[in-house]
Amino acid sequence: MSLGKKLLELRKKAGLSQEEAADQLNVSRQTVSKWETDQTVPDLTKAKLLCELYRVSYDQLISGNTVGGDLTSMDSAADEIDWTAAWSQKYPILASYQGLNGIRAYREQIAALCGRCQEQFGLSEMDTFLILKDILYQEYKSRNGKKPAT
Repeated sequence: MSLGKKLLELRKKAGLSQEEAADQLNVSRQTVSKWETDQTVPDLTKAKLLCELYRVSYDQLISGNTVGGDLTSMDSAADEIDWTAAWSQKYPILASYQGLNGIRAYREQIAALCGRCQEQFGLSEMDTFLILKDILYQEYKSRNGKKPAT
């Protein structure tokens, strides 16, 4: 999908007219029209404002992926996210734990556990990971005096 078509789709999804978008971006309606018809492209400053206006990341704005609200496009977008890097901003240990001496052994043990669980219960790989992740979360909550959700 071209950038212009993506901008058009995002504007319509936001429920804005070209005039309303132009006002919020401090440009003319004709400029918005030229962007949406791929006659011109927004500069970086305007691209940042477009991202804020349409509540999308810069990567989402310029990537070749379509912008949609269905689960398939959300799954596709989620698959492209580097979750370790994203969560590392809040939990810095995620950016550095791979360098801990002996951590590889834990990874191997967890991989083996996943395989045994998947085989024993006939689960899909995704279901296995989700269940084991939930078990770890419940254990974390119980160790920290928080009542696990039922």
